[in-house]
Amino acid sequence: MGNLYMRFPGGKAKCLTLSYDDGVINDRRLLALMNEKGLKGTLNLNSGLYEDREFDDYRTTHRRLTKEAALELYTNCGQEIAGHAVTHPFLEQLTPAMCTQEILQDRINHERDYGRIVRGFAYPFGTFSDDVVASLKACGIVYARTVWSSHNFDMPKDWLRLNPTCHHGDEKLPELTDRFVNGKPGSAPWLFYLWGHSYEFDFKNNWEIIETFADKVSGRDDIWYATNIEVYDYTMAYGQLRFSADMTMAENPTATRLRFSWKGKDYEIAPGEKMTL
Repeated sequence: MGNLYMRFPGGKAKCLTLSYDDGVINDRRLLALMNEKGLKGTLNLNSGLYEDREFDDYRTTHRRLTKEAALELYTNCGQEIAGHAVTHPFLEQLTPAMCTQEILQDRINHERDYGRIVRGFAYPFGTFSDDVVASLKACGIVYARTVWSSHNFDMPKDWLRLNPTCHHGDEKLPELTDRFVNGKPGSAPWLFYLWGHSYEFDFKNNWEIIETFADKVSGRDDIWYATNIEVYDYTMAYGQLRFSADMTMAENPTATRLRFSWKGKDYEIAPGEKMTL
């Protein structure tokens, strides 16, 4: 029959996305680096934990931004804003009502403050339960990131239990980076999902980790740089493609231009287009 595989925009078989938590002062330097290198990702913020004043001891202490500073930094930063719960609790320890309130109010606050629809989430402390997942669904959250490293580039199978490739402090990061950059996916697409907290770079005085990573992965023609929600939306749109039973015709009912590989040949199909394969 042949093999059918998703391809990212531009026909690319690799995608890179970042995810950083807590809305801390150190995000200023991280965002400057991401924007300089053309990297894309998601900032997971707690809407109830803004500081009431600026601090200058952020290199040794976990310091969040004030709300005013956060609005200035994130509103038009070119990255996604996602939820992280209002007060960063262990959600699975709360009652279902309290858990839902933490998630929903966080979403409401971010949407009001940043003027964008928020559909993503990162679990505080990385912990959750089936009841927490149910609350996320009820609140309109479509993906939620854990902290458990997959050490692979597989596309997510469960978007509400989304395991990243690795944390930036993972000892396997250099190996994974080289494999991702130098490797050539022969079939299914690759997703490199990196996560962390930007304050860790100052605490450990190792900004060179993310700077070296950015130098290696940036500016490449074979990588799609996307936010978490962009990866999710593209994947969901791809899943709506329609094919004839004998795989001689394809139809794109979505509003997204999509790419795929069939029998080793790459195709691009515009929104609303029908094509012969």
